[in-house]
Amino acid sequence: MSFSPALLAYRLGTRLLEPLAPRLLDSRVKKGKESPTRVDERLGLPGLSRPNGPLIWIHGVSVGEALSILPLAERIRKDRPDVTVLVTTGTLTSAEVIAPRLPQGVIHQFAPVDGPNAVACFLDHWRPDLGIFVESELWPNLIMASRQRNIPLALVSARITTHTLEGWQKAPAMARTLMSAFAHVWPQDEEGAERLASMGARVDGRVNLKLSGEPLPYDKAEFSRLSGLIGDRPVVVIASTHENEERALAKALKGLAPRLLLIVVPRHPERATGIIDELEQDSWKLTRRSMGGDIENGIDIYLADTLGELGLFMRLADVVVLGGSFAPALGGGSVGGHNPLEPARLGKPTFCGPDAANWQQVNRMLKHSGGLVSVLSPDELRDLIAPLLADPEAARAMGERARRAANEASAGLDRLWQALQTHLPPAPKPERRRPR
Repeated sequence: MSFSPALLAYRLGTRLLEPLAPRLLDSRVKKGKESPTRVDERLGLPGLSRPNGPLIWIHGVSVGEALSILPLAERIRKDRPDVTVLVTTGTLTSAEVIAPRLPQGVIHQFAPVDGPNAVACFLDHWRPDLGIFVESELWPNLIMASRQRNIPLALVSARITTHTLEGWQKAPAMARTLMSAFAHVWPQDEEGAERLASMGARVDGRVNLKLSGEPLPYDKAEFSRLSGLIGDRPVVVIASTHENEERALAKALKGLAPRLLLIVVPRHPERATGIIDELEQDSWKLTRRSMGGDIENGIDIYLADTLGELGLFMRLADVVVLGGSFAPALGGGSVGGHNPLEPARLGKPTFCGPDAANWQQVNRMLKHSGGLVSVLSPDELRDLIAPLLADPEAARAMGERARRAANEASAGLDRLWQALQTHLPPAPKPERRRPR
């Protein structure tokens, strides 16, 4: 295998510098940037034994990339329970966020530093049947050592910024060598496809893992109970709210429909006491879920100050208003919005504010489908939501448009998984029970 001068220089430089890695990692431990009990994983030393059978390794460095891994990991485990999934991330925060959410049969380890010895130790232990790099993680030693071991690699949900592309254009031969190591390259969009192709990649398809995923889970028994208490009352769920949003949104929707029930789900439930103090200034009759409060006829606002129940409350909604998107309009700082695919997957007509910096592509897609409407201020919501509450068929039609768009966004995962399966051994056939 021939290497470009830039790649040879990189490999030589990392080999010379690798003996300094333990000291650097110890320094990061003292600064709280590495796990003191698992820092050896960064040197390629395994924290766990390798399970028997096929193993797929998925790598993403940061929190956003780590979370986008979840739908793919879940799909693999659902379709191939005989396959172990190894997820590696590069930051302490990403590990803390993703570890509790990993499905059964998925292992988390910290990624090795990109030194030849650490990489070799990591790959020799885990021996993956397939390696998947998410977004823009191009570590030369990790990629080339995998290729030398004939491990098929895929670069998926790939995202290359203009700045990153300019950097690789300074070492075009190195970029082509790295791109040639990937059996599959699936960028997020056309722009990414063009940039990766200019680096020498052979682009297969398009997939954005951040658009993939299953509907939020919920407690069916609790849904039935709360549905019975709500009856035929119209319900607007104000979801994932931040400071200043609860009072402003509730005020904008007050008197919107007879017997209207507002379910307010704060992003940070620990703010509940302050939220109640604010809402009581406007004479709302409210109750708090975490304190045992329940939905009664006289209640205007149900403060759902619990964690992990957003899927329950969204299913109860006739309309969803997404928080985290109105803060700048209310004099606060930017939050960037929250995931509009969560209500879309449940077929809910959805509204959001002007701040959706973290979800621009998704918002554009859903707005184009007619399943999402963004407004400049809470005051605009009344005239847009009132017709939907008065006409349930119109609300269902808007929600269905959102659901179809969300399903289409997730279809890329199906196509990706079909391509990746070609690198796995056949699934074991179920044992036939002999008749007695």
